[in-house]
Amino acid sequence: MTRPYSMDLRDRVVAAVEQEGLSRHQAAARFGIAVSTAVHWVRRHRTTGSVAPGKVGGHKQRVLRGEHAEWLIARCQPGKAFTISQLVVELQAERGLKVDRRQVWEFLHAEKLSFKKKACLQRSRIVPTSPGGVSSGSSARVASALNAWCSSTRRGPRPT
Repeated sequence: MTRPYSMDLRDRVVAAVEQEGLSRHQAAARFGIAVSTAVHWVRRHRTTGSVAPGKVGGHKQRVLRGEHAEWLIARCQPGKAFTISQLVVELQAERGLKVDRRQVWEFLHAEKLSFKKKACLQRSRIVPTSPGGVSSGSSARVASALNAWCSSTRRGPRPT
């Protein structure tokens, strides 16, 4: 993160505009700063009497705290299915709290709350070529085991 310009430079730029009568453009060219920076410093000096920089950075409190956090923890108890998108919608509708998916995910991750969908039952990969009692020349169809797989049991990409 960058640091603010020094107070000495700020004072010299403002003094050049206020006392010497230079324009903001001329002062910016003399001191090698952007014109917008000179404009902001002179404006700040005229409104507040100081050219000191404002606070940089700091800690932003989380939106999901207090009673909102308690509600969310109760909502995400085991046995209650949820998705992050559903929780965002519920927080807006029921609690009047505007949050995004990232805020909800970070809260759930910090609280170690998750909901894992039950894995699809995987059928055996050994599929009979013909069902019992049907001749091999028959047009009977056998369901492929691949059709019964869920996304968590599919094979990954082939190695190259």
